Amino acid sequence: MSMTSLGVSTGFMVGCCVAAQIARRVTNKFFKNEEGLVPTLFYEAIAAAELCACCFELIIVADNFGVAAYAVYLFLLTVWWGKVWGDASACPYTHMEDMLEGKTSLKEVALRTWAELMGGCCVYRIVQVFWWFEFAETHQGRAFEDCNADLQVNPYLGAAIEGFATLLCRLASKTLNEKGPKFCSIIDSFIGTSLVVAAFNFSGGYFNPVLATALKWGCRGHTNIEHIIVYWIGACVGAVVSVPLFKLPYVRNMLLGSEYKDKRE
Repeated sequence: MSMTSLGVSTGFMVGCCVAAQIARRVTNKFFKNEEGLVPTLFYEAIAAAELCACCFELIIVADNFGVAAYAVYLFLLTVWWGKVWGDASACPYTHMEDMLEGKTSLKEVALRTWAELMGGCCVYRIVQVFWWFEFAETHQGRAFEDCNADLQVNPYLGAAIEGFATLLCRLASKTLNEKGPKFCSIIDSFIGTSLVVAAFNFSGGYFNPVLATALKWGCRGHTNIEHIIVYWIGACVGAVVSVPLFKLPYVRNMLLGSEYKDKRE
C-alpha cells in the first residue's frame, strides 16, 4: 500500500483529535467550568467518540500496514489522550473501580457508561461517510462491508486474556500513579500498547468494553453473548479484581518496593 493511504489515515486521526479538542473547549465554555454530572457526561461521550473514531481507522492501518504501524499510532494516540482527556476515561470499568472505593455511585457509573456508549457507537456514522468517499485505496469497499470479529480463540479463553491483560494494565497504572515517575504517562502508554499487541492475534486486545462494542458488536465470528462474556465480563472482572489486589501488602510491596515500606513507617 502507498504512503499516501497511510497519510490519509493519519490525517483522519489527527482531524478526529482536533475536532474532539474543539468539542471539549466548546463544552467547557458552555458550562463555564461548572462542576457536575452533566458536563462530565459530555466529556465522556467526546472522549469515547474520539477513541472509537481513531480506532476504526487503526483497523485500516493494521490491516494494510501491519501490527507494528498500528502499535506506533496507538502509542502516540494514548499519550495524547492521557494529556487532554482530564477526568474522562471513555472506559466503564474505571468508574466501577471508583464505586468500589466509595468515590462514586452506581447511578453515575451507569450514566457515564451510557454516555460513553453513545459517543463511541454514534461516531461510526461519521467514519462510515469518510470511508465512503474512498480518499485512499485502503478505504475501498470498507464503508458497507460486513465486519469480522477479532476473537481467534475460545470465548472463555478470550475472556481470560482480556481480563488478565486488563488486570495487568490497571495494576501498572495504579503503581505508576503512586510512584509518580518522570514520563509516567508515556510509560503507562507503552505498557498498555505492549499488552494490546501481545493480545492482538488472540482476542483483539481491546481491554475496553465500550471500544470493543463500538467496533465489533454484531460482527461475524462470535455471538452477542460471547461478545459480552469476552469484552465486558472479562475486562470488567480484571479491572475490579485489581482494586483489592493492589491493596494487599505483598502486592504493594512487590510493585512499590521500598517506597511502600517508607509509607508504612
